[in-house]
Amino acid sequence: MNAPILIVLVIATALVFDFTNGFHDTANAMATSIATGALRPKVAAAIAGVLNLAGAFLSVEVARTIAGGLVDDTRITPVVVFAGLVGAILWNLLTWLFGLPSSSSHALFGGLIGATLVAGGFGAVHVDAVVGKILLPAVISPLLAGLVALTVTFLAYRITARADRATVHRAFRLCQVLSASMVALAHGANDAQKTMGVITLTLVTGGVLVPGSGPPFWVIAATGMAIAIGTYMGGWRIIRTLGHRVSTIHTTQGFTAETTSAAVILTSTHLGLPLSTTQVCTGSIFGAGAGRSRATVQWGLAGRMAVTWAVTLPAAAAVGAMASAVAAHGTGGVVAVAVAGVALGGGIYAASRRNPVSALNVNDVPTPPPVRAAA
Repeated sequence: MNAPILIVLVIATALVFDFTNGFHDTANAMATSIATGALRPKVAAAIAGVLNLAGAFLSVEVARTIAGGLVDDTRITPVVVFAGLVGAILWNLLTWLFGLPSSSSHALFGGLIGATLVAGGFGAVHVDAVVGKILLPAVISPLLAGLVALTVTFLAYRITARADRATVHRAFRLCQVLSASMVALAHGANDAQKTMGVITLTLVTGGVLVPGSGPPFWVIAATGMAIAIGTYMGGWRIIRTLGHRVSTIHTTQGFTAETTSAAVILTSTHLGLPLSTTQVCTGSIFGAGAGRSRATVQWGLAGRMAVTWAVTLPAAAAVGAMASAVAAHGTGGVVAVAVAGVALGGGIYAASRRNPVSALNVNDVPTPPPVRAAA
C-alpha cells in the first residue's frame, strides 16, 4: 500500500480508537454524579467532553512514553500500529456491550504489543517499560485509589455526622460538579495522550518525524476533539454499571471518589505514566462505597471486573497479533483486516441495539426476575 495512504489510514483508525476511548470512559468522570443526581446525564456528558478536550493540551509526557518507550520504533511499521489499533477498538466495543469498565489503555497497549511481537519479535518490545509503566501501575493504582477513597469517605462521614443531613447532601452535591469536572480534565490529560503517542509513533515509523519527536500541535488538537466527541456520546452502559451496580452511592461518596480519582490521575500524568483511568476510578468508587457505614458493596462484581482487567491486555494482544499477521500480506492483508474490523464492530453495535441504554434510562436499574419458590 502507498505509504502516505497507509499513514492516513492508521491516523484515522487511531482517532476511531480515541473516540471509543471517550465513550467507553465517560463513566470514569460522571457515573457517580449522574447516579446521585448532581448532574443531568446529557449535561454531565457535555461537561466531560469539553474538559476532555481542554485536558488534552495540558501535557505530552504520557504521549512521549508511548511514542518512544514501549516498543522499538525501528523494528515496526505503520501496518503494525494499524493492526494493534484494530485489536484495541474491538476489545473496547466488546466490553462496552457488556457494560464492563475495562481499561481502554490496556486494550491499546495489548493490541500494540501483540502486533509488534508478530512483526518484530520479542526483542522489539521493551519489557522493562511494559512492567514498570503498565503492569505495576495496573496492580497498584486501583488498590491505592480504593484505600484512599475508603479513608477519605470514612473521615467525611465522621466530620459531618452531627450536621443536618439535607444540608450535607446539598453541599456535597454542589461539590460533585467540581470534583467530576476535575476527573474529566484529568482523563483528557492522560487518555488523549495515549492516542497522541500512537499517532506520533506512526509518523516516526513512516519517516515523517524523527525518533524522539513529540506530538505536533495538529495531533494534539485532533486527538482532543476525537476523545471529546466520544465522551459527549456517553458510554451509558458503563455509566449504569459504575453508578448503580457497585453500591448505592450518596453525594458524599461521589465527591470523595471523584476527588481521589482526579488526584491519582493528575499525579500519574505529571510523571508520564500511562495509567488506566478506568481502574483508578473504579477502585475509588469501590473504596467510597465501602467507606460508608452499613453500605452494601457488590464485591462479586469487583471480582468479575478484576478478571476482565487481567485478560484485557492479553486478549487485545491476541487480536492485534492476528491482525498483524494478516496485514503483513500487503495491501490485500490490510484491506482484509479493515473489512473484518468494520464487520465485527458493526455486529457488536447491532447487538447493543437489542437492549439500548441511553441518557433517558441510564438511572433505571433493571429489577432482577423473581425467584420461584420450590414446589
